[in-house]
Amino acid sequence: MGSNPLPSFVIVLILLVLNGQGPMTAKVEAKSTVHIVYLGERQHDDPKRVTDSHHDLLATVVGSKEVASDLMVYSYRHGFSGFAAKLTESQAQKLSELPGVVRVIPNSLHRLHTTRSWDFLGLSSHYPNLVLQNSKMGDGVIIGVFDTGIWPESKAFSDEGLGPIPSHWKGVCKSGDQFNAATHCNRKIIGARWFIDGFLAEYGQPLNTSDDPEFLSPRDANGHGTHTSSTASGAYVRNVSYRGLLSGTVRGGAPRARLAIYKVCWNVLGGQCASADILKAFDEAIHDGVDVLSLSIGYSLPLFSDVDERDGIATGSFHAVARGITVVCGAANEGPSAQTVQNTAPWILTVAASTIDRALPTPIMLGNNKTFLGQAIFTGKEKGFTSLTYPEGTGLDPTSAGACQSLSLNSTLVAGKVVLCFASVTGRVAVRLAAATVQEAGGIGLIIAKNPSDALIECRDDFPCIEVDYEIGTRILYYIRSTKSPTVKLGHSKTLVGKPVSAKVAFFSSRGPSSIAPEILKPDITAPGVNILAATSQLDQWMDGGYAIHSGTSMATPHVSGIVALLKAIHPDWSPAAIKSALVTTARTKDASGFPLFAEGSPKKLANPFDFGGGIVNPNGAADPGLVYDMGLSDYIHYLCAMGYNNSAISRLTGQSTACPAEKPSFLDVNLPSITISSLRSSVTLTRTVTNVGSPNSIYRADIEPPTGMTVTVKPHILVFNSRTKKISFNVTVCATKQVNTGYFFGSLTWRNEQNAVRIPLSVKTEILESYADDN
Repeated sequence: MGSNPLPSFVIVLILLVLNGQGPMTAKVEAKSTVHIVYLGERQHDDPKRVTDSHHDLLATVVGSKEVASDLMVYSYRHGFSGFAAKLTESQAQKLSELPGVVRVIPNSLHRLHTTRSWDFLGLSSHYPNLVLQNSKMGDGVIIGVFDTGIWPESKAFSDEGLGPIPSHWKGVCKSGDQFNAATHCNRKIIGARWFIDGFLAEYGQPLNTSDDPEFLSPRDANGHGTHTSSTASGAYVRNVSYRGLLSGTVRGGAPRARLAIYKVCWNVLGGQCASADILKAFDEAIHDGVDVLSLSIGYSLPLFSDVDERDGIATGSFHAVARGITVVCGAANEGPSAQTVQNTAPWILTVAASTIDRALPTPIMLGNNKTFLGQAIFTGKEKGFTSLTYPEGTGLDPTSAGACQSLSLNSTLVAGKVVLCFASVTGRVAVRLAAATVQEAGGIGLIIAKNPSDALIECRDDFPCIEVDYEIGTRILYYIRSTKSPTVKLGHSKTLVGKPVSAKVAFFSSRGPSSIAPEILKPDITAPGVNILAATSQLDQWMDGGYAIHSGTSMATPHVSGIVALLKAIHPDWSPAAIKSALVTTARTKDASGFPLFAEGSPKKLANPFDFGGGIVNPNGAADPGLVYDMGLSDYIHYLCAMGYNNSAISRLTGQSTACPAEKPSFLDVNLPSITISSLRSSVTLTRTVTNVGSPNSIYRADIEPPTGMTVTVKPHILVFNSRTKKISFNVTVCATKQVNTGYFFGSLTWRNEQNAVRIPLSVKTEILESYADDN
């Protein structure tokens, strides 16, 4: 290991990776030296006064301003007040007891969560009078991206044809390692900063740039940040393909929007991001004048509360949203299990991932003339008929030898052959381990039988890794076992788009309900996040000509960020909640053929609101939603009181004196564009308010699809708007006709007129009156 041992949290991360769990977030608590001292809303408009007050406060505990200056990591002084400093546990405890200190908590780590997707979403540049044209492609809007940085030389970040930098921009471009602000920033990349002090304080050693290349600058070594930035706002780049597949024009959702880059994640074990750095990026981005923030970052389960700065994202995003900045975050990649969704605060726009109407069929022809279609990214040399084998095991567990994640191979039996294996765990680690094992043993190809998932895993060196489901894998296995000399021919992958391919919620996409507050529907919306082709770093090992295919809610998030930028350009006065409502109430719940959307899983099933929120995002519909369910500070305070947070913490967070009512308010009355009832005993009545953003003189009628076993009534049943009446409240009463304890049932409430259908999802779970405890 050498003389400079790895910190304990890195060792934990390595063990998690080796066990196939991918890069997970490690919690750094008792041993942490960096602590975040959160003071809530800032009390002064002068940033210098705010910073001076931080040094004074720290000095009261550490003895002098000189020592305080040495220990200070960051002063948060624009979007909110607080600081990050290197503290002992006793110093942290003393600070937490001082007046005005909301909370002192340890620093912690977060993790990192195209050519067809925009046409799929109805944002083709070939058709006039759509949101893309009406918004001038997002011109004048600034998207801030928190990620691993940017590769500025990519054509995706050309500023050709762009006008002056928007006048409301107050940020900066900073030079650093292989990043020159004078040449690498332009009218597209208008801001670039990096934040690493919080991470380095925990990492405890310099970055090992030989094993994991990295730059102490906004330059992106990982590729993740370049991919997400170009997806949100990349310029048009024509005639792009990936190894001959997925050819077309690559661009972002808002091609004329500007980018502000905040590098907060570092190329260690797949990408690690410290909460102290994330909070500092929020602080600066609020000051800089961004309009939209895009974060493909999350934390591990269990989730921290919304007012716990160890999360960093919930607190920072609250202050951003309070200033009119829409914050878009990924739902995470822990699906298809329920209650795995992250970034669950109601002020965040949380994005799930879907496939699009595109597939990469790859033929597998067996020696008995039967052909099956797998899925792969394989454009290498076609494998003519060659031997096919499956590693048969012996003993009490005869199938263990053929498990992809733990292949046991005899090189003399595998050399020159195609190998079949069965993956019993999800994730790319098992597939890539199997491919490496087969290659090392001299095999020339791999067929992986696994849970169906369209998020393909590419293998190195044009080595064919073709994925099939368990049924096809079993049929191939039976052929192998029934034939003395089984053979197979592996064909090239092809690109198939259009109606034969139906979009689905991705297998990996994290699902609701929220583990913090199930009444707050999460995710909010779904966007393409599978096999997305976008720009990447030249150091990305999967790069082809500057572009790469990646999958994850990380890829879905910037799709929505780009769409938000378009909506912001058309409706600059809309609040973040109004934009979220417009997206949720106009989303698609059916595919192009009119069939209900499915969700990948075991087995595939009809998708419900916990899979996709409102549905797959519909940008053109969202530009003219008719009605919106708007929210402001009072609504978020209502939520915080319903969560039971104390008045002091809420007051510091919001910057105004707050006294929650003696009777805790109901989650159900938070003015969300959804209704989720997690425990219905007999009946409940809740309130919603809609704001007319369409024709001034409009009449809407309620159209109800009640969940199974429920009756739903709405009063009033008709909403009449005119030039004087722009907002109307209504009551929704949900009654259980049967008391069953089986799980959630789903329906919808849609307000309709001649032009608009404003739909919100209903999710209801009944609960029997008699508790188990009463029976005992």
